[in-house]
Amino acid sequence: MSEMTRPTSRREARRGAPADGRSHARVDAGPEAPAEKRAAAGADASGGGRRRPTARGVLSEILLWIVALAGLVCIVLVILAFTAHITLIMFRTGSMAPTIPTGSVAIVQQIPASQVHVGDVVTVDRPGELPVTHRVRAVADGSVSGERLLTLRGDANAQDDVAPYPVSTVRIVRFSVPGLAPVIVAFGNPLVLGGITIGVTALVVWAFWPRGRGSGGRDGSDEAPAAEGERSDAPQESHEAP
Repeated sequence: MSEMTRPTSRREARRGAPADGRSHARVDAGPEAPAEKRAAAGADASGGGRRRPTARGVLSEILLWIVALAGLVCIVLVILAFTAHITLIMFRTGSMAPTIPTGSVAIVQQIPASQVHVGDVVTVDRPGELPVTHRVRAVADGSVSGERLLTLRGDANAQDDVAPYPVSTVRIVRFSVPGLAPVIVAFGNPLVLGGITIGVTALVVWAFWPRGRGSGGRDGSDEAPAAEGERSDAPQESHEAP
């Protein structure tokens, strides 16, 4: 009975019993291994998790969001100008102080004169002169359909304007932002605009410039190449004759 169970050759003996047990480890780590073991093996190979964000990466994200928001604001203003007739006006005098002080920027919307009421702050165009933005003191019908005669007065003035304004459309002030006019005027200066453009371009280029490659692998990782003995897990087969 003992002779029937004995291997017939040394090659069959090597195939039947691995010496160091590495074959069992390879079977457990193969594709049929449980998901937990494969996940643990992947975590060990990756070097222990994600990298923490660097200051350069954070600055890149901030610049990207600033540029995106600025572009979104410009797009919204253009759309509102064409669809809702909304524009900006700047106050260079203090005739509407303290409600709207000098240097404010107001958001105005064009509406028919028939929708104007006493107490509204409106901008009226004057032929050959700059527009005037004052509060409505009285509204009367004009000589033609849709026309109104508006009596205006600035909040800082003691008397009404010299004569009523015959208008068919006006721009009503929706809201204002104090102190914003000097900023808009400064952006219109070519030197200021050019300096800001160069500065923003330099920051964007610095933030998005490709990083240097690391000393480990080709992609800059810190993982060292596998040792020669670890690269091949295939069992070595002897060609010894029986």
